[in-house]
Amino acid sequence: MVTASRPADSESGRERITAVAAELFLRRGYAQTSLRDIAAGAGIKAGSIYYYFDSKESLLIEILERGITVMEEAFRVAERASAGTDGARRIRAHVGGHLSALFEHGPYTANHVSAFHIAPTSVQDAIIPARDRYEDLWVGLFEDLREAGEMDPGRPPGLSRLALFGAMNFAVEWFDASRGNVDELADVIANQFWTGVRFR
Repeated sequence: MVTASRPADSESGRERITAVAAELFLRRGYAQTSLRDIAAGAGIKAGSIYYYFDSKESLLIEILERGITVMEEAFRVAERASAGTDGARRIRAHVGGHLSALFEHGPYTANHVSAFHIAPTSVQDAIIPARDRYEDLWVGLFEDLREAGEMDPGRPPGLSRLALFGAMNFAVEWFDASRGNVDELADVIANQFWTGVRFR
């Protein structure tokens, strides 16, 4: 029996396929993008994708996992940068980090906004634990602020996180980072959110 061998430049091939797929899923939509489209964009034969991924679903899973990794790192950077500051500055740092992740790594992070909810159940089931882990970081941040007496204890952390995520994530649908200033957007979202949830 003859089996297909992995190309010598396997890592660069995998990276190219993943980058092309992430961009196409974001621009065209997951359902509207075929493996043949991805192969054409990567400059390879359609069958060559199977050297790296066993399905379009597994390709999307890898893209979404990378997106979560980027967002988790952005959260950790914001946490270090804002350590020891007040609630307003901590929220602003984290909002800025989340938005930067969305706009600087859009093909990977923004697919969580555009592709996750319409993805096959197998993809959602594989990614939900990672998404929950990231969301828990934010809930933990809000709980810290409540314990410090800076955030209204009457505001449920889970709902507060959903409200803030709605404002940040929906921005990928209307905000043009090539024309606008992401820092200014972060200021507006953080200030509006903090005005509503801070302890009075």
